[in-house]
Amino acid sequence: MSATRRAVTAGAVGAGAVATAAVATTGLALLLTRRVVTPARRRPDDVHVLDVSGERVVLRADVQTCAPGRYGLWTRGGAGHVRLGEVVASDPARGRVTRALLGVDRGCVTPGPARWNQYYYCGTPTSALGIGHEDVVVDSEVGALPAWWVAAAEGADPLPARTCAVLVHGRGATREEALRPVPMLHRAGLDVLVPGYRNDAGAPPSPAGRYGLGDTEWRDVEAAVAFALARGAERIVLGGWSMGGAIVLQLVARSPLAGRVAALVLDGPVLDWHDVIEHQARRHHLPAGLGRYGARLMAHPQGRRLVGVDAPLDLARLDWVARAAELHLPLLLLHSDDDEVVPSGPSRRLAQARPDLVTHVPSSGVLHTKEWNLDPAAWESAVGGFLRRHGVLPPGATGGG
Repeated sequence: MSATRRAVTAGAVGAGAVATAAVATTGLALLLTRRVVTPARRRPDDVHVLDVSGERVVLRADVQTCAPGRYGLWTRGGAGHVRLGEVVASDPARGRVTRALLGVDRGCVTPGPARWNQYYYCGTPTSALGIGHEDVVVDSEVGALPAWWVAAAEGADPLPARTCAVLVHGRGATREEALRPVPMLHRAGLDVLVPGYRNDAGAPPSPAGRYGLGDTEWRDVEAAVAFALARGAERIVLGGWSMGGAIVLQLVARSPLAGRVAALVLDGPVLDWHDVIEHQARRHHLPAGLGRYGARLMAHPQGRRLVGVDAPLDLARLDWVARAAELHLPLLLLHSDDDEVVPSGPSRRLAQARPDLVTHVPSSGVLHTKEWNLDPAAWESAVGGFLRRHGVLPPGATGGG
């Protein structure tokens, strides 16, 4: 073989290897980004009950079942639900952990597979909390969205203005995620609205059936805010968990109704999707930079078709560390430094950039959006104190933590 032919052959092999690597990288990036934007339709069992004795439940030990705090447990394929308290015994050698059984909401708990409920409660405000609610419908551009309306408690301290808390759950979650603060807000004299949004189970899908990571869902929450205002609210407090935080921040940046919002309360919020996607790539041992590449695919007119989203997603528009100067409302950030899903770094950086508006309450030893589960009184005290400082609650209010 001539030197020229060998060079051409080597060049072709090299080019083929580069092309193969590029295809593999694109495939991994698409896999990662599709996972982020695709709603989960199945909720499989993820823990195992080993034994039940009196007011004790023994589970196979894992990160969830050993976590501090209080949680729920779906049993018998969702037919049953119980509430669990703190770990009361641990046997690492046998891979077992024992938790207190605090209550049975329906059915029973028996040995076998079960599903962890990080929201602690299950059901509606009425069935889970004993607080009367109304099932309502919020009309949005994608159709009728289910929501819960909880009127303020009678006899609560009068507020400076009638206020409704609109609570927005996170990606892949349900409205049950927002049940935890409802009692304290109800006692404090706020109306509460818990809306669904596009691609939720029981709600209309978006055209492509994919999440917009807050870039589209904010319009559904805007419709919920309009609903609350039509019901007599004069001011709005927006609450959000995880992606719910990204949704809420887009609303206050882009909606003409933002002027009616008095304050924001965000728990484990996504403030920078680049950071979250890169973190998830590292967790799954994917190559460095793959998250950024996936983000570029989502933003590209053709790449977004491969990802499957309705329109190009500009993640820079969802980066509130970079947009810190645009923040114009009081913001409470509750974020664990041990959050395994949404790293707390962006929350810290936003708080450092805007100490005039941002109150940052860090924690440790607790997983994603489970600060309330670890210490409900501390969580409610932080929220109540924040709302009092910013005039949502009167200074001497007894409700709200």
